[in-house]
Amino acid sequence: MISARELLDKVEPHFTQGGKLETFYGLYEMVDTFIYTPSDVTQGKTHVRDGNDLKRTMTFVVIATFFCIMMAMYNTGYQANLAIETMGLTESPSWRSLVMNIFGYNPMNPLSNFIHGSLFFLPIYIVTLAVGGIWEVLFSTVRGHEVNEGFLVSSMLYTLILPPDMPLWQVALGISFGIVIGKEVFGGTGKNFLNPALTGRAFLFFAYPASISGDAVWVGVDGFTAATPLGLAAQGGLEAVQAAGYSWFQTFIGFMPGSIGETSTVAILIGAAFLLYTRIASYRIMAGVLGGMIATSLLFNMIGSESNPMFAMPFYWHLTLGGFAFGMVYMATDPVSAAMTNTGRWIFGALIGIMVVLVRVVNPAFPEGMMLSILFANMFAPVIDYFVVQANIKRRMKRHV
Repeated sequence: MISARELLDKVEPHFTQGGKLETFYGLYEMVDTFIYTPSDVTQGKTHVRDGNDLKRTMTFVVIATFFCIMMAMYNTGYQANLAIETMGLTESPSWRSLVMNIFGYNPMNPLSNFIHGSLFFLPIYIVTLAVGGIWEVLFSTVRGHEVNEGFLVSSMLYTLILPPDMPLWQVALGISFGIVIGKEVFGGTGKNFLNPALTGRAFLFFAYPASISGDAVWVGVDGFTAATPLGLAAQGGLEAVQAAGYSWFQTFIGFMPGSIGETSTVAILIGAAFLLYTRIASYRIMAGVLGGMIATSLLFNMIGSESNPMFAMPFYWHLTLGGFAFGMVYMATDPVSAAMTNTGRWIFGALIGIMVVLVRVVNPAFPEGMMLSILFANMFAPVIDYFVVQANIKRRMKRHV
């Protein structure tokens, strides 16, 4: 089988602008090395730990989302079928009825749930991949760079953090903002200081709040409203969540309304175990986020409040509600926008964990908090690393004085 570089050498003489061919080479190599290890990896002791490169790292992150994707499609279809049954409808009030009339709308039928959920997931992902890929290729062509695999991760994570019935034109607009403004204007992959997927979602949240917040967007059936357990908790505390029929185990498994891929904590933790085993994600960041959340929630539990029921929310409920687990595993550990130093990663993670509980408990207008907490910590990551490095320099200077 001919390698990407050999193909480039063969066809480049036939092009008048050889530099532009790097874009083609990047696309070919991205497919060529998705599964197989390239033959031109660095040898010797250059890599201290192993021979991972950017392509393999990004591929591992995509693989780590597998169970989240499977659960996303199943739960999205389950919630939609359950809503149709509750409303007494005979079919889906959308184009999806063309397919679902074949499989039926039984929420107890796993195949029906999975097929119905895929009809929500796949259009969003295809639009994200197409529009974001066009921007990636455009900037790579203009700059003469290779197309890298960073967008594969951003596109998947962006899809998983959106509501199931998000208008596709808004999906395209959000990923465009995330890629262009959140990454490419700073130089592309490796030079952005904000997570592109979260940047795109934040844009949609502030530009089109009616499509990404409220009780009418979390189940993909027009005319059906259902508050997420976190939204119920913000209104009436843990009692409201349990009164609605949600147990902690149910929220842990993920059978509840919410963003497409954020509901299942167990699927997210499986991905976390894979990322930690392969050393792709930093355990310091994950532990910092979890520790900051636990410490802050315990503090609020001790303080208590007669008017705000969120003060009494236990830390293990914070873990399974909203996008906390997903953000902790896949968003906070972004190696580009997170802190780089080991000590800085602990501080960076703790800052996110503290802020998300502060937003959820103290701020009455926005019960989620994870997205804004990570973006806020992204902005302070360089400052955190700077002070950690300066502290190390001063400590070493004292030892040699």
